[in-house]
Formats: sequence, C-alpha cells, structure tokens
Amino acid sequence: MNNSQIRSIFFSLLMSALSISVMAAPPKREFYEIKMYHLKDKTQEAAVEAFLKDAYVPALHRAGIKNVGVFKPVPSDTMSGKLIYVFTPLSSLDQLLTLPKLLDKDSKYLEAGKDYLDAPFKNPPYVRIETTILQAFTSMPVHSKPKLSAPKSERVYEMRSYEGHTERRYQNKVKMFNDGGEIPLFVRLGFNAVFYGEVIAGSHQPNLMYMTTFENKADRDAHWKSFSEDAEWNKLKVNPEYQNNVSKNTSFYMYPTEYSDI
Repeated sequence: MNNSQIRSIFFSLLMSALSISVMAAPPKREFYEIKMYHLKDKTQEAAVEAFLKDAYVPALHRAGIKNVGVFKPVPSDTMSGKLIYVFTPLSSLDQLLTLPKLLDKDSKYLEAGKDYLDAPFKNPPYVRIETTILQAFTSMPVHSKPKLSAPKSERVYEMRSYEGHTERRYQNKVKMFNDGGEIPLFVRLGFNAVFYGEVIAGSHQPNLMYMTTFENKADRDAHWKSFSEDAEWNKLKVNPEYQNNVSKNTSFYMYPTEYSDI
C-alpha cells in the first residue's frame, strides 16, 4: 500500500469520525419568550387577538418561526378575558433582539397590524405586556407540539411555575428534572409537554416553568392522579437530595386559540 492510499484511507476514517460526532451532538438549547397581554375589557381583547391572528403570527412564520403558541385562560379562570399568552420559541438570544427589526421591515405585517401598531395613546390595545425569557432544559432542549385530538376549545394546557427559596435550591429542582428522572416520568405517563425552561429574565425569580397538555379537564385530572400514585414519583419525592427545593408552585390553566400553532 503506497502513501497516497494510506492518506486516502486516513482521510475517509477521519471524515467518518467527524460525521458520527456531528450526528451524535445534541440539539442546541432553545430560548422561549412568553408574553402576557394584560387586558381591561373585551374591546382590548378583540384588538390584541386581531393583531396576533392577522399580523403577528403570520409575520413570525415568514421569519422562520413555525410554532407560535397563543393561549387564553380557561373560561372558569377568574383571569378569563383579562390575559392572552404568546409563546415564541427562539433559536438564540440574538433572535430576540433582531426579530423586532425584522418585523419593522415586513410590509405585510405593518399593513395587517396597522390598527394595533398605530393605536392612539388615549385608546391603547392593552394595559401592559409582561415578558418572561427562558432557556430550555438540557434534557428537553427543543419544544414539542402536543399530540392531541380534542377540539382546541376543550383542551387544557397547564403551565406551571416553580419558584425557589434561593438560586442554589432552585437549581436543585432543575437538577431533579434533568438528572433525577422527573422528565422521563412525565414522558412515560403521557403528559405531552410543550417545553421545560429555566427563567433567565422575568418578574418571579429564581424559577423554572413548564407546560403540559391534555385533551380536557378530566384527562388532566386523570394524568395527575396517575402521577401522584406512581411508585417512581413517590420514591423520587422523598429522595433526600431533592428536598425543600420549591418555595411556591403556581399553575396557569389555558386553552389554545384556533390560530395557535401549538
């Protein structure tokens, strides 16, 4: 075998090794923006919905963001009619900064959203926008569309916020999800999670948030009953390594609008 053949074989082996390395690399962790539109009445609700449906969501699609979630509190919630949630997955934090500039150059967006964008200061379309930025968990680095068949109006999407006493105790709860087996438990029991994320900017920190989805309320209740009775969970929750790592647990119950991608 001559030197040329040896070099050719070495090069082929090197390229194969690099190919395997690339294939084995895990996906980059996404970032998530969650906007909460605070509304005072039905007029504002209609204005924000028209903007999201006709201008914002289509513009994000044109910008390459396929899955935009738009949710409203379930009718029995006291905040029904007062909040609209918008979930936007982002490939990087840089995209969070460049997206508004991209929208400002989108003529279709500017035309379709004119009433909202040019609303007079005496008649704004919302009271205030509250924004939370998250980074996906290492054990679920990208979001997922739920596999549900019920009409969107009947579905229950549960977004939970787990606040921690301190940064270190909060990180212990994150570890419980990533390394302790909590996420695989949710997967095994069919909770149809959309995302799990660490809050990196928001009004309640330190905390993590995640969203699970169900066909309806009865389905939601049945899943959580199976979770509470599961032997693996009952073993995990008493593990000395993961004690006292949540100071406040808040649940938000929502359903997706008809124009929501998720």
